Amino acid sequence: MFANAPQRLADSTTRFFVQFPGGAHSFAGDLVTSAKKGKLRIWKDSLSFPVYVALLSALILVVHIVISRRPVRKFWRRLRHREPDPNDVPSTGLPPPREATFSAEIQDRVRKHGGGTIFIFKLARLLALIVFLSLSIYTTVLDEESRFGGETIGKKKKKKHGEKPIFSQKEWQDLAICLTSLYAVLLSLVTVGNKRRWSRTAAYHLNTILLAFMSVYTYRDLLPLATFTRTPVDIAEGWLLWAKIAVVALASIAIPLIIPRQYTPVSGNEPMKTPNPEQTASILSLAVYSFLDPIVYLANRVPKLTSEQLPPLADYDYTKNLRAGSFPKLDVFTNHQKRHLFFGLMSVFKKEYTIMAVMITIQATGSFASPLGIRNLLHYIETGGKQAIYKPQFWVVWLFVGPLFTSVAYQWYIFIATRTLVRAEAIITQLVFEHALRIRVKAEAPSDPKPSSASDTSTINSPVGSDNGSEAEADLTRSQTTDATLQIGSQDEQESDAQSAKSVSSSTKSKTQDKPRDEGSSSPSNLIGKINNLVTTDLGNIVDSRDFLYMVLYTPVQIVVGMFFLYTILGWSAFVGLGVMVALFPVPGYVTKLVQDVQVVRLKRTDARVQIVSETMNVLRMVKMFGWEKKMNEKIAEKREEELQYFWKRPVARPDQQRYQHANPDWDHDCQLRDFTVVMKGQLSASIVFSSMSVFDMLRDQLHMVFWVINQSVTGKVSLDRVDDFLKNTELLDRYTVKEQEFLALPAVASSKNANKIGFHAASFTWSADTDGSLTPSKRKFVLRVEDSLQFAKDKINLIVGPTGSGKTSILMALLGEMHYIPLTPDSWFSLPRSGGIGYAAQESWVQNETIKENILFGSPYDEERYKKVIHQCGLTRDLTLFEAGDQTEVGEKGLTLSGGQKARITLARAIYSPAKILLLDDVLAALDVHTAKWIVEKCLAGDLIKGRTVILVTHNVALAKPVADFVVSMGSDGRVLSQGSVADALKLDKKLAKELKAEEEMLEKADDEIEAHEDLNKPASDGKLILAEEQEEGHVGWSALKMFFNGMGGGRPLLFFSAFLVGLGLTDAALALQTWFLGYWASQYSNHPSEEIPVALYLGLYAACCVLAFILWVIANIVYIFGTIRASRTLHKDLIASVLGTTLRWLDTTPVSRVLARCTQDIRAVDGPISNYLNWLSEMTLSMLIKFGAVVLFTPIFLIPGILVAVLGSACGQIYIQAQLSVKREMSNAKAPVLGHFGAAIAGLTSLRAYGAEDRFVNESMTRINRYTRAARTFYNLNRWICIRVDAISGLFAAGLAGYLLHFRTQGASNMGFSLNMAVGFSSQILWWIRVLNDFEVAGNSLERIEQYITIEQEPKPSESGQPPAYWPASGSLAVEGLSAKYSEDGPKVLHEIRFEARAGERIGIVGRTGSGKSSLTLALLRCIPTEGKVLYDGLDIKNINLDALRSHITIIPQVPELLSGTLRQNLDPFDQYDDATLNEALRSAGLFSLQQPGDEGRITLDSQISSGGSNLSVGQRQILALARAIIRGSKLLILDEATSAIDHDTDAIIQSTLRNELGSDVTVITVAHRLQTIMDNDKIMVLDAGRVVEFDKPSELLKNPKGKLRALVDESGDKENLFEMAGAAL
Repeated sequence: MFANAPQRLADSTTRFFVQFPGGAHSFAGDLVTSAKKGKLRIWKDSLSFPVYVALLSALILVVHIVISRRPVRKFWRRLRHREPDPNDVPSTGLPPPREATFSAEIQDRVRKHGGGTIFIFKLARLLALIVFLSLSIYTTVLDEESRFGGETIGKKKKKKHGEKPIFSQKEWQDLAICLTSLYAVLLSLVTVGNKRRWSRTAAYHLNTILLAFMSVYTYRDLLPLATFTRTPVDIAEGWLLWAKIAVVALASIAIPLIIPRQYTPVSGNEPMKTPNPEQTASILSLAVYSFLDPIVYLANRVPKLTSEQLPPLADYDYTKNLRAGSFPKLDVFTNHQKRHLFFGLMSVFKKEYTIMAVMITIQATGSFASPLGIRNLLHYIETGGKQAIYKPQFWVVWLFVGPLFTSVAYQWYIFIATRTLVRAEAIITQLVFEHALRIRVKAEAPSDPKPSSASDTSTINSPVGSDNGSEAEADLTRSQTTDATLQIGSQDEQESDAQSAKSVSSSTKSKTQDKPRDEGSSSPSNLIGKINNLVTTDLGNIVDSRDFLYMVLYTPVQIVVGMFFLYTILGWSAFVGLGVMVALFPVPGYVTKLVQDVQVVRLKRTDARVQIVSETMNVLRMVKMFGWEKKMNEKIAEKREEELQYFWKRPVARPDQQRYQHANPDWDHDCQLRDFTVVMKGQLSASIVFSSMSVFDMLRDQLHMVFWVINQSVTGKVSLDRVDDFLKNTELLDRYTVKEQEFLALPAVASSKNANKIGFHAASFTWSADTDGSLTPSKRKFVLRVEDSLQFAKDKINLIVGPTGSGKTSILMALLGEMHYIPLTPDSWFSLPRSGGIGYAAQESWVQNETIKENILFGSPYDEERYKKVIHQCGLTRDLTLFEAGDQTEVGEKGLTLSGGQKARITLARAIYSPAKILLLDDVLAALDVHTAKWIVEKCLAGDLIKGRTVILVTHNVALAKPVADFVVSMGSDGRVLSQGSVADALKLDKKLAKELKAEEEMLEKADDEIEAHEDLNKPASDGKLILAEEQEEGHVGWSALKMFFNGMGGGRPLLFFSAFLVGLGLTDAALALQTWFLGYWASQYSNHPSEEIPVALYLGLYAACCVLAFILWVIANIVYIFGTIRASRTLHKDLIASVLGTTLRWLDTTPVSRVLARCTQDIRAVDGPISNYLNWLSEMTLSMLIKFGAVVLFTPIFLIPGILVAVLGSACGQIYIQAQLSVKREMSNAKAPVLGHFGAAIAGLTSLRAYGAEDRFVNESMTRINRYTRAARTFYNLNRWICIRVDAISGLFAAGLAGYLLHFRTQGASNMGFSLNMAVGFSSQILWWIRVLNDFEVAGNSLERIEQYITIEQEPKPSESGQPPAYWPASGSLAVEGLSAKYSEDGPKVLHEIRFEARAGERIGIVGRTGSGKSSLTLALLRCIPTEGKVLYDGLDIKNINLDALRSHITIIPQVPELLSGTLRQNLDPFDQYDDATLNEALRSAGLFSLQQPGDEGRITLDSQISSGGSNLSVGQRQILALARAIIRGSKLLILDEATSAIDHDTDAIIQSTLRNELGSDVTVITVAHRLQTIMDNDKIMVLDAGRVVEFDKPSELLKNPKGKLRALVDESGDKENLFEMAGAAL
């Protein structure tokens, strides 16, 4: 055949081109004639479609070339009045030198085209198109040869009337195809040889033309092969046709799918060294997510992934680039349009949502691929192929390809949606952060003292991922959101999760100090909490509502298509089902409202429980020392029971809603079948039953979708409104709100002569621009007024003094521009020169979660000499020695590893180290003890680092600062300047100030008598860490943790519980399978009996009975399960609380309270919600899959092996996925914490960072941290796509394989075949969900391990009957200690050695000794808080034989800084409601509280006064007085007092000492751990401890007689020797 092919091709080609010129002239006439006669059919032929596409492409390309010319661009810009584009100016420079070698030229060209791989693919496409052009020419020549036969080449025939034209229409069509092919070759040459810009343009045109070719050949020649009625149109071409189709498929499908994409940097100036694989992956790789294979397999080779091993972040996901593209549309300072934030976000993500809309439409229509395939396949079997158009093999392939294509579209939708989610998180976080840098921080007083509810604001700290074991657990934020594929199934739980997390966050937040302070000195919790809430809960709600397209597009499209599909097979009865669905639609809305009402109340109960748990954990040491464990446990258990009551109501209501969503389609189906068979007299068939059943299943999913999306969208809308309101309506600083022209016209700015002054003239300031003042914590309006001039002395130390609330801090804030400026006169001004820099130390010390060194440097260059001076002068040298890591010690969130004094000195050191010329110091001495404060004044403020700098110091301690002060401003209580000038001048004008100065000087003198300077330091562990690293579990959830949970669910009979639950679920699934089979059986009766003989009513009744049976069984199983989950929640919470309350102090010392809180709140919430829900879903899906698989095997036994193979493959993919996912999720959680931590720290220190001018640095740091989170988050969400597409492919292959087998062997009828297919599709589609839910259960199950860790911690001895003391005990406070030794742990060294002493009832014993002598250890030993040896007799009974709660409830200890609960004073004195108000008031009077305050005082403390958490709104002295009152109420016979330092004012100290001497009973023994000799020298006896041993114990007068005694040495060292001897009654 091919022997003479070359010669024939040459001859024909020659003849063609010889005849062409001669016939061309007549062609026009022939063309016109044919057109007039209507014979011009080639232009209507489908093969001409690529020709049209090519012509349109050429036209567009020509236009593109024309408008891209430089003259045209310049003309267009001039026409639009735009500035000339720099790129339009021709370059005048010489081109860069190029290597002349051909090899270098080729290498450069290959590099510009993206590398060798891409270039090779382009060459392959060019070769394929050349082959296609050759085949097209060969086809044309063969057509010419067949037409003219063997005529002589070149012989010219004269055309006669009626003869055929020289070229037939077919030949002209062939010629057009050849020219189109030639055009394609030219375009392919451009893609290979031209510049990148035109190469990409040509590639778009080329791919479009090739797809047109492939589409036409598919329609004409490939699709007919799948039909009975059609044959390929071009079959006459023979082998040439299939060769052309193969070449076109290679060039149009294969190469475009597998060619890598060329990396295109977002910024040409900053290309990435290693781009993300996503940016260079081929289309096929993107579709199946194979670009993630390296990270997936790496995760399975290493124990866990690190952040550095994750794929690099794509440059289009960098926050800097996202910010550049989005802020012009979102930021209110860049975009002045007043449109809602939603429309701005839609403008930013318009491309993404366009793609998502296309994908979701494809998914909505493509979801009918399976019902359509099942219907046609079963119909073919039922009719034996009569009147069938498509071959059954086509529908078998359709069952695989259709759902797989739909899955690809759906997964791409989720890919874009989750990418949008992560980008939106980054953009909104950065947007809120940068806007927050502009807001005015106002002092706001909480108006409601009640505990915050779920809607209240929360404080940000590091989130605790349930799987990451992170140490950063200071507070709780919402759980990480999973993608939409899982959310659909868990709408209610996500709602409760988000709100519960919100509740936990609000309840465990750090309470703002409520003590009276200067306006603005505090961080207002309302505003800061709101801002923090915006980027946690609200941001989560916003991104969770991203799928609103399901509501506005997907659901309507699918319902319309579904009803059309049902109408085609059921007729008008399909609308009956639709009517039933519409009529019952309000039912789930009503049920949803019930669920929401229950949810609201439940959240309040949860708030109450979390509040008391948080409070208890924060004062756990006090609870243990008071012996309150049992009572507190009962109180918590009572709140837990109230909460669990609503946990019962919530799942009872929720299954009703879920069951309705499952049952409603069954009712609809039942109604439609009744109308179809009874009213319409239709005959059921397998094809009708099983295809309509699939559609009804989809409608059921629509109900899930609608409820979930509406809930998410409404929640997201509310949160979006909150963010929009914050961006547009939050009050900003004056410099951002005053227009530029107005700002320049202000006197303060216009007067250049005042630019170098520091001060005010005729100016007033308020905290808010919308009122004439602002609410202070005492609920009064405050206005700072400087009616004359106030100028601070430059290069000197200036003091600002005055009573509390007088506006001292407000002066600093006004200078910094933090307050709203209101001129009083036309010549008004205020000025703070910033050219030399500003250093600022806030009253509430602000530190970042960095090292001590980084906190001090704060971005300034490191100067070793200056740095060491700052450390020394700020008194930090000794502190750094206590940390093994020195100044490299991380301070933790909010400085949790530092004491208050250390934080204050680090804040001061930051200001001193900075190069700033002006230092604003806000009461930095307040948090320091007297010794440290004196050091700061003498070494720092009087040191060389202060010389030549202007210091403005706010202080209460005038006596300390007086020696270094050059200028003093005294403030009055009304916000006005009382006096200014030297210290002497201020004292003359302010008598109250003079009185305070005298009292402070007395306190300074008294401080000299202190035995030691109190060190409020945490003792580091041996490895230098202050706290132990948290235990981390790796791998799967341990069996012991699961066993604990299962035993909790089953109570005493877990086997019986799970048997009842699983049998109920199994029977439910069996009933549903029976219902499906019965429909098939019903349909099969019509093929064997006349329709009149079919008992329709009976069959309808049996079908309905199956529905009712399944519903009843499901309800019973779930009621059993609900009881079990509540039982487990109660048991685990009870065991956890009891374990923590019963642990040792040693364990508490090494475990942060935040970790304990995390277990009691977040992990318990996981037990209450996600864990129990995931286990329920996992059980349901497992049994459902087993039933479905069993049904398939029952009817088709040979598919046992393929089914097992599919399950094994799915499980293997799942295990590979889970291993990678857990590692990436851990990194994602770890990366989220620093983002929120930095955000929270920056907002908390807003004033400080603005004062330092560090906004840009913090903005850049925020973007860096967001980038790290985005890197992990993008990988996390993409991994979900990786597993989904693979499992979907496996599932589709299984269903299609079963269909092919059943079709080929025909072992069953259509009904049983439909049933098998239905079960197979159900089984295979659940594999993915089973893997996902198993993964989520394992992730959530990590909370079980964390709870188990704390249930098994070390415990103190439990109470016993034998340890119960007699009712009369103790009758007195006598104490006898014999050979007492103690240590902090069983294997640790002894800290007390053979202590022996005796105290008779009513004696007052003082204990003294230097730091580390064992004073605190002795008090702990007396309470049995640490392991002890020896004997201690309390009122004659050995305390070792007494239950701990009985012992500690009869001893009262008052620590240096007593801990108080939040709530009223009454609740603190009597937390368990045991006494009446008269008793409580008498105790307060006896303790001396009422003598400290006047009846008319505005802030007078009463039983109803609110106490903030820890008592932070009270002074240390007031707290000790309340602790004394509590001791009086308890009536303990033994009182242990750890004396407060000299920070207590003189009046309070005198009252406390008077109470101890006069108000306690005569039989109460008082043991005082003394820090000042003055308070114990008149005690009955004094014990001197040294290195854990008693070195002296006797009356003070006797001890002072020994000139070499320890007490005598301490007295001799003091500055008040004579007075001490006199107090002791000893002769000097």
